[in-house]
Amino acid sequence: MVDKKFTVLDLLSLELHGHDEINLRCIAGRKGLSRQITVPDINRPGLALSGFYESFAYQRVQVFGRGEYAYLNKLDYEGKTDTIKLLFSFAIPCCIFTHNLEPSGTFLQMAEETGCAILVTDLESTELSNRLVRVFSNIFAPRKTMHGVLVEVFGEGILLCGHSGVGKSETALDLVERGHRLVADDIVEIRCVNGNTILGQGANSLISHHMEIRGLGIINVSELYGVGAIREQKEIQLIVELEEWDSNKIYDRIGTNQRTMDLLGVKIPAIEIPVKPGRNLPIIIEAAAMNERLKKMGYNSAKDFNQNVLKWIETGEAQAAYYGQDDIY
Repeated sequence: MVDKKFTVLDLLSLELHGHDEINLRCIAGRKGLSRQITVPDINRPGLALSGFYESFAYQRVQVFGRGEYAYLNKLDYEGKTDTIKLLFSFAIPCCIFTHNLEPSGTFLQMAEETGCAILVTDLESTELSNRLVRVFSNIFAPRKTMHGVLVEVFGEGILLCGHSGVGKSETALDLVERGHRLVADDIVEIRCVNGNTILGQGANSLISHHMEIRGLGIINVSELYGVGAIREQKEIQLIVELEEWDSNKIYDRIGTNQRTMDLLGVKIPAIEIPVKPGRNLPIIIEAAAMNERLKKMGYNSAKDFNQNVLKWIETGEAQAAYYGQDDIY
């Protein structure tokens, strides 16, 4: 759920663009703009208007399309307003009418009396429903902040983690110089969307594309490298943990054991890269990004190498190469 209260007024105030615009305007019941939206879903109240209020999902935003609008007009014409009064007896967050349809004066008057906001949009019912579900899934998604740098490399969202001073920002800057894109530096806000997708972005949109480079200070990546060097958000598809080289530690040299890290309940592939002078981290991360793409396409280099070695051993050529021809016979 969201960390703070999300109200109908917040829904009206959202700055959405393109295919996420919902174009809402309030025509009645402004006192209800302070009502909270607590459920990230919508409801079509057709059954409720017919008088069946058992299991009525009143906690959801109520969407009225052409069918509900026509039935409301029929009830108003016949003077059957009891079911409408019963509708407003529930603490519903708000009512949204699609196709720029505006309900009758009787309906608006009841909304004013009960303090329920009535909103209107020019979108069709199906399109509004799809957009609202996307908006709610984003707003109500579980989220937290992490210390790290998020970059996009060859289309893969890579989260660079590690202790302070290990070189995350310097590595990210080198990647930007090589044509890749920065999403966020230092503080990354992550959220789980649809239960299986982890999206990352800057915790503060005003400073997310600034980087702190020790010895240089704060730089603005978008101003230095252009808007093509930044991105607002990106799905996290790989985690790269940078750590100081430890000569006593055994690092994975083949890659057959796939490590993962849990982010908000989702397992994300993770690799560990030791850092020491002379290692070209940007090239290693580029190779890791391309290797991850290959895995998604069904090819695993480590497993393929392992299978080839086993085939080589089975043919007997490995014994001949190790022992020599005379030792075998």
